Amino acid sequence: MSVKAFKLISAVEQEMLMGDKNYINIECIECCGKNLYIGTNDCFIYHFLLDEKVSTAGIITFAATKQLHKYLGLKKPVSELKAASALTRLLVLCDNTITLVNMINLEPVPTGARIKGAVTFTLNENPVSGDPFCVEVCIISVKRRTIQMFMVFEDRVQIVKEVFTPEQPCAVAVDGYYLCLALTTQYIILNYNTGISQDLFPYCSEEKRPIVKRIGRQEFLLAGPGGLGMFATVDGISQRAPVHWSENVIGAALCFPYVVALDDEFITVHSMLDQQQKQTLPFKEGHILQDFEGKVIVATNKGVYILVPLPLEKQIQDLLASHRVEEALVLAKGARRNIPKEKFQV
Repeated sequence: MSVKAFKLISAVEQEMLMGDKNYINIECIECCGKNLYIGTNDCFIYHFLLDEKVSTAGIITFAATKQLHKYLGLKKPVSELKAASALTRLLVLCDNTITLVNMINLEPVPTGARIKGAVTFTLNENPVSGDPFCVEVCIISVKRRTIQMFMVFEDRVQIVKEVFTPEQPCAVAVDGYYLCLALTTQYIILNYNTGISQDLFPYCSEEKRPIVKRIGRQEFLLAGPGGLGMFATVDGISQRAPVHWSENVIGAALCFPYVVALDDEFITVHSMLDQQQKQTLPFKEGHILQDFEGKVIVATNKGVYILVPLPLEKQIQDLLASHRVEEALVLAKGARRNIPKEKFQV
């Protein structure tokens, strides 16, 4: 039985981004506050401002206003974008090079600071340096079986550590000194400070796309064998039961108390509280699903959509109205920290 947990709302439509140029595809997205950045296959970055509007009837819509777009001068797609708002910098991966650009005018930093030889990269959201004017970046290097850690400042970059892995890494998430890695045949946790690693479980990256996602302090969400979404801590244990995904999940995101997954045809919503599938939204041709500061965004090659969660109180009332008291209680107790105290008492 389903719960209406999310509503899918269009944010950027095809015409706004590409007009009648059908060859343009969305490769990656980044959202930071109201700023939405889109990287395309023809080497452009687009910057939009997202404005959330709520009607008197409580209906939410998004208005995206285009600020500017910038050509990076290569014939390659922009493959990843990450915002470092404390530095007002956008980290842009294109043609195996990470460039630093200004978040406002999209101009490269004057010093030309860049990181070369990156296949993919991620930011450490639980940094170890303690310097507020620096972000820690972890890259999978073009050098075989190599991970590199960098400190990125406003106008310079500095390599901190190079770590070798037992097999070729293909996906990574970071928490403090811990790297959660998808290798060719398995997932592992690796402490890059001590060099100690721990095997999690086997996985064949050649058959399916691995998913490695940091979901909280010292905890990760992984696409496991048999279509399972598995949780793992840095100690290599699982403190939550897995959720049952479809076999071909492309992306996953967390919006407490739900885990949202994207496959070729659907967006599915599972509860972390009882592992049950709560909602299915038809969504064709999706290839990106990410959460940014609690905002869940999905994209096709041509458009960007936002999954807006319905208020938890409303979800609880709907469950009670359909006589699903047990589920309503599980949701109310599990989501207690997200519900105002007086509403929780009711």
